[in-house]
Amino acid sequence: MNIIVCIKQVPDTSEVRIDPVTNTIIREGVPAIINPFDENAIEEALLLREEHGGKVTVITMGPPQAETALREALAMGADEAILVSDRCFAASDTLATSYVLSSAIREIGDYDLILTGKQAFDGDTAQVPPGIAEQLGIPQVTFAIGIEAEGRKVRVRRLLEDEFEVVEVRTPVLVSCVKQMNEPRRPGIKSKLAAKKKEIVIWDAACISAEACLCGFDGSPTRVVRTFAPTRSTQGKRFEGEARDSATAVVVALIDEKII
Repeated sequence: MNIIVCIKQVPDTSEVRIDPVTNTIIREGVPAIINPFDENAIEEALLLREEHGGKVTVITMGPPQAETALREALAMGADEAILVSDRCFAASDTLATSYVLSSAIREIGDYDLILTGKQAFDGDTAQVPPGIAEQLGIPQVTFAIGIEAEGRKVRVRRLLEDEFEVVEVRTPVLVSCVKQMNEPRRPGIKSKLAAKKKEIVIWDAACISAEACLCGFDGSPTRVVRTFAPTRSTQGKRFEGEARDSATAVVVALIDEKII
């Protein structure tokens, strides 16, 4: 089973800063990590390879420093890593990102399964995985917490709000993973040192036959008008006394404020 895992390098969420002029995330000087949901996708790919054989290829779109995330994935046990990097990819929204990644996946060619994280911690849109599936014309299954493979079929267990759902679909298919799926392994020193010596393939727009007009700012129909952190309200009411009386008082207050 040949598996492609799409990952993203994101800023450490505890230190995110926004440029007030461009409304984009300031990445310079901020520690970067593999998007946590993507770690679960990598782990699931490795588990499936251990059970069924095959190859795990990890791919990311980003600047040259995104190579660090790929080496972390190699240290976890991925077989190959591809960095898709070109200046014309800068400022890509989710549509342009989906186009670039799907173009790179077409270039890879031979795959049975594409795994991604549910969403990225920085953009938080969850639009890229379905966008890739749409561009490739393959089915997708979201919110996966378990995958079983049998021949040309996979059985995916999905986590819904108050129940589970099992979906059976033929490959190739894209599956996006949630945190409850597994516990990602933590590579040791030897694995990290070995990953530093492995080759990372670098593709630009020409390598994946991507049209510049569909990438980056020109290929992005959405614009970020404003990004800000909500202000914390210091106003409020305190209710004291017996629990039943306090609960009644809270409901009355919410009705008075026309909240309920």
